[in-house]
Amino acid sequence: MKAIRLPKLDDKAVEALDTLYRTTRNVRLRERAQMVLLSIEKEMVAAEIAEIVRKDEQTVRIWLKRYQAEGLAGLEDAPREGSPTKADESYREKLLQVVRQRPRSLDQPYSMWTLRRLADYMAEQTGIRLSYEAVRLYLKAGDIVMSRPQHTISSPDPEYQVKKRRLKNSETT
Repeated sequence: MKAIRLPKLDDKAVEALDTLYRTTRNVRLRERAQMVLLSIEKEMVAAEIAEIVRKDEQTVRIWLKRYQAEGLAGLEDAPREGSPTKADESYREKLLQVVRQRPRSLDQPYSMWTLRRLADYMAEQTGIRLSYEAVRLYLKAGDIVMSRPQHTISSPDPEYQVKKRRLKNSETT
């Protein structure tokens, strides 16, 4: 195969590549920038670069060609197909509205929300069934974090705390 040689770049383009290589948190993008830098700065061919980055020679060729054709944008992952999101903006708004209300006020037989209960309730109301993890992520995006319920015992008796302390002290002695 004919070796791919990238032409010399101006200092600005090399600096943009170097900045991308040093600052990105995306490992795949960093690796691709490294491939291009080795090709440009060290004038290495794909086979030599493949040994350094521990990739197949053909993979290195693909990324060098993409960089040659598209520049820095060519090093990014192409958008991938996936199933469209089930929940639209109105679902997310309703979810945040519901989680801020007490379940009993919505005629539910429990007093605290859990992810499972919330997902089930939203499925009944909207007809859209989401996983508990998806519900958790939508809540997190709305700055709401579900935590384990903290059960406390209380009483309407004004002297409840005094009696409770007295009972606790008598048990320890």
